[in-house]
Amino acid sequence: MPVVTKKYQVTIPKEVRNALGIKAGDEVVFVRQGDSYVLMKFEDLLQEFTEIMKDIDEAVEETRQGLARGIERTLKEPEGEK
Repeated sequence: MPVVTKKYQVTIPKEVRNALGIKAGDEVVFVRQGDSYVLMKFEDLLQEFTEIMKDIDEAVEETRQGLARGIERTLKEPEGEK
């Protein structure tokens, strides 16, 4: 079981390093999830953010296109049908 040193350092167990693909020199982050923290490689966190941003960009584009179609239909409707 890892122990926190006086300098607040902890050795990451080999099993955990292997599971996360952590090598010497890698940057790691502690990500809060509810009342806990999860250890992640920094590059994995960046990849997750990149995927989230792609999803957001796609949702914004779909919304923009839907609004444009709605505006276009509204503008094409004869006056009495609005």
